[in-house]
Amino acid sequence: MEVEAEATAEVRHWTADVNGISLHVAERGPADGPAVLLIHGFPELWLSWRHQMAALAARGFRALAPDLRGYGDSSVPTDLAAYSILHIVGDLVALLDHLQLTKVFVVGHDWGAQVAWHLCLFRPDRVRAAVVLGIPYFPRGPRPMTDSFAALGDGFYINQFQEPGRAERAFARYDVATVLKKFYAMEIDELIAPPGVEIIDFLQAPSSPIPWMTEEELGQYAEKFQKTGFTGPLNYYRMLVTNWRLTAPWSGSKIIVPAKFILSKNDVGLQSFGTEKYVKSGGLKENVPDLEVSIIEGHHFIQQEQAERVNSEILSFLDKFPSEGGSA
Repeated sequence: MEVEAEATAEVRHWTADVNGISLHVAERGPADGPAVLLIHGFPELWLSWRHQMAALAARGFRALAPDLRGYGDSSVPTDLAAYSILHIVGDLVALLDHLQLTKVFVVGHDWGAQVAWHLCLFRPDRVRAAVVLGIPYFPRGPRPMTDSFAALGDGFYINQFQEPGRAERAFARYDVATVLKKFYAMEIDELIAPPGVEIIDFLQAPSSPIPWMTEEELGQYAEKFQKTGFTGPLNYYRMLVTNWRLTAPWSGSKIIVPAKFILSKNDVGLQSFGTEKYVKSGGLKENVPDLEVSIIEGHHFIQQEQAERVNSEILSFLDKFPSEGGSA
């Protein structure tokens, strides 16, 4: 299903063989413009950036939005071990090499925020500046984050996602569009289900359309997840402990690239992740010294719900960096 709305007109689609997989990329804007790599989250696709791609292209930037491994029209490896943060960041570095881009601007949201931070951490030489939405950078601590999540109980979504097959079986009780709508429409403080309840059963699917997404757009998402299933995306969560082990060399490391963090006031998980306190207390700036913070209205899927505000926040930050042509 192709959405012919203005937001996705002029989007070019292609695939590249990188890092042992096939990566689908949506591109918009002049091929010689400064490149902006847009990294989506869960459960999303390149399409989540449709509004930003239009705004960036209109300002002369080259917007590049891949489907991450496990998603959409990119490869979906069957091996759980293929979903480590090193693999995912490796895909993006290989994509930049494929495009012969030395440095790019990076924008990430949700899981894509984690990927963006780790791209900055592993390869600061490839990033001019980063804009990160929703999930702040937490340096690697003495224990995996999943240890602290244990205190939130079995109802916490990340705890439920750890067991292979569990969430997939729960999701399968609903059609794919309903599963996606339950996540996209959530306006709750915490993703914690009551005892004995699966998170997908706890989330409500509104009877009316989501205000910031057309039925056609929802259908486009659903078509891709119908094809790929949810195991690849859920495997990102199942690799959290492995990621902690693999990132031991970067323990306590700071992010040295210029960054802007956008926090939405009504995002889910502000308490369970300690996000709000960490950002407002200056903890994030200690770990990302060259940092700007913007706190805006909205919920979780902020780049779609508050597209114009997010576009403005991104463009005003990128404008601070002099143009270097296609190498960005």
